[in-house]
Amino acid sequence: METPTSTRRLDRLPKAHLHLHFTGSMRHDTLVELAELRGVHLPQALAEEWPPKLRATDERGWFRFQRLYDIARSVLKEPEDMYRLLLEAAQDERAAGSGWLEIQVDPSGYASRFDGLTATLELILDAARVASESTGVGVGIMVAANRTRHPMDARALARLARQYAGRGVVSFGLNNDERRGRARDFEAAFRIAKRAGLLSAPHGGELNGPRSVLECLDELNADRVGHGVRAVEDPYLMERIATQGVTLEVCPTSNVGLGVVEQVEHLPLRRLFDAGVPIALGTDDPLLFGPRLVEQYRIAREVFGFTDTELAELARMSIRGSGAPDPLKKEMLAGVDAWLNTPPREHTG
Repeated sequence: METPTSTRRLDRLPKAHLHLHFTGSMRHDTLVELAELRGVHLPQALAEEWPPKLRATDERGWFRFQRLYDIARSVLKEPEDMYRLLLEAAQDERAAGSGWLEIQVDPSGYASRFDGLTATLELILDAARVASESTGVGVGIMVAANRTRHPMDARALARLARQYAGRGVVSFGLNNDERRGRARDFEAAFRIAKRAGLLSAPHGGELNGPRSVLECLDELNADRVGHGVRAVEDPYLMERIATQGVTLEVCPTSNVGLGVVEQVEHLPLRRLFDAGVPIALGTDDPLLFGPRLVEQYRIAREVFGFTDTELAELARMSIRGSGAPDPLKKEMLAGVDAWLNTPPREHTG
């Protein structure tokens, strides 16, 4: 029987992490070390007041968030930095119980440093391979376009992603401020990616309302939606998401950090789950928001009252919604069942 003090260890629960940005996955001490090594001056918000205080519900707040992210990205100057980032990300996932990490990156953000788009993506894919072999965590790459840039750039990235479908690239995304670029403008890029067998996983329903999520479904044929929490404002849309089995990548601490909700208690996690919406908990950018994946599951348990049975279902949802190979999915799902069949311990987390 499950009781409030009778719980299983969350870091032993097999799970998939589907919403993690490349630079945003960096450990804070790695950021500080690389900044000193590469001669990058870090603002106080990144160097000393970590994690920084953020709020992106207005243009100025988003600009500050993006500026801090860009500064952090600037410390990744050498190939060994990319290998280190992915190795440490995979190590953190292993510690969290993840069997699969799907990390999203826009190669154009690094292309000028690493001899162009193709060379950059190949570098990242090789770093992912090394990280996976070292840790035992499966690592897939989501190539993500920037919605603040021209849709032609997204098409170029989709064609690049298509070349590496089945060779490490598993999904295609669309990120950055959804208020500055409609999903429908990127339909051609996502059509290219879907035809190549890549999962469609654009951001939507974070800073904009249900219409943003609806466009992801109708225009981009989304298999997953990054964030998507504001779909809860439209019961019919929420029912459609549940019926179609579209996974929402919900990132609790990120939603608080960026002002999507004022307090984590206001996140509609329980409402979405109870409505049958598939959910994959994620961290978004732990470099800027602090807590990593286990803490997101702990929030579900401690703030929203999820039982271990429900937490196991959250983990299953993340695995089913992932781009992991089918044999790995089967293994991880069996691991979730084994976790749930393990007797709980008193006062453990």
